[in-house]
Amino acid sequence: MLNENILKNDEKAVYSLRSLYRRFGYSRFKMSKFEEYDLYVRNKDFLISDGIITFTDTNGRLLALKPDVTLSIIKNAPDVKGHIEKLYYNENVYRISKDSHSFKEITQTGLECIGDIGIYDICEVLYLAVKSLESIDENYIVDIAHAGLVSSLINACNLSENVKATVLESIQNKSIDEITFLFQKGNIAQAAYDIISKLISTYKSRAEVFDAFNGTDESVQKELNEFLSICSAAEELELMGKLRIDFSIVNNTSYYSGLVFKGYISGIPTSVLSGGQYDKLMKKMGKRSGAVGFAVYLDALERHGNAQLDYDYDFVILKDTSCPSAQIIRTVESLSANGFSVIVLSELDSSIRYKTLMKLTKNGLEGA
Repeated sequence: MLNENILKNDEKAVYSLRSLYRRFGYSRFKMSKFEEYDLYVRNKDFLISDGIITFTDTNGRLLALKPDVTLSIIKNAPDVKGHIEKLYYNENVYRISKDSHSFKEITQTGLECIGDIGIYDICEVLYLAVKSLESIDENYIVDIAHAGLVSSLINACNLSENVKATVLESIQNKSIDEITFLFQKGNIAQAAYDIISKLISTYKSRAEVFDAFNGTDESVQKELNEFLSICSAAEELELMGKLRIDFSIVNNTSYYSGLVFKGYISGIPTSVLSGGQYDKLMKKMGKRSGAVGFAVYLDALERHGNAQLDYDYDFVILKDTSCPSAQIIRTVESLSANGFSVIVLSELDSSIRYKTLMKLTKNGLEGA
């Protein structure tokens, strides 16, 4: 039986998340530690970390220790009409750590739903993302937005490419001052200014989003209706209390085409979960299928919720030289079977912190 007391918070998360994903029909995906470097160079903007560890294979190919799992899954996924592939993974990736700013081996868990996906599949993935955070900590929030809606709204404003890039950056930074500056310079019209200003707001419900963007350009309505449909399902599942509609999280419209989301846990300053629908990435990699998924960044959970004990062991046992080895082992088995950590020493090590010190003789345990 697994003793959860000896597991760190990130290790506990792996087991609970694996169980959650299997319940919804996701199968385990296993991959090699490395891929051809070219796979990551072609999609560098999609990666979280710029740094990639490379080496030359025996046949001269330039390989990379994988900084990402999603790209490998897409590369190997079948592209068959009517087929849906549901996969989860628990893999080590190699990235520059946010804490140490050096390369680090990081355990990452997540899932991908690839194929002829529809609105149900998107809602299911969002639901599993929310439940993933809930299984880790009850104090969490998930920001959601729709990349297609943001793109359509900005495109409807008839802006130059340079101004579009500036506007998107301003939305990400929630900088109304920058948008106002562009308006005052004449780079964006009044109607465009009104729409873009609304994208900087944070919304509490789908009704507020409907009121804000209903009646806009016809090209926007399809994206708006899809997003409102996802929000409606979330409301029926009683998830909206943990969701926050915030369009500033849309940071890559070149890859993401629909729903996007980021998850946060109280006490951790950065997102611990990120995902969305990335049909544009699929198309860029030569696939006709759609895809939606997310990753949980377990490195962010390493210290979260891990109680710092005042001691290294529950029991330190000083063994008498006359004590038979079999008796010592039976004693350790007896104590550790109750979940206690036990170390046997011939003499006390002053560097060890312990809760209880005992002495073991051939007559049994005694207080030291």
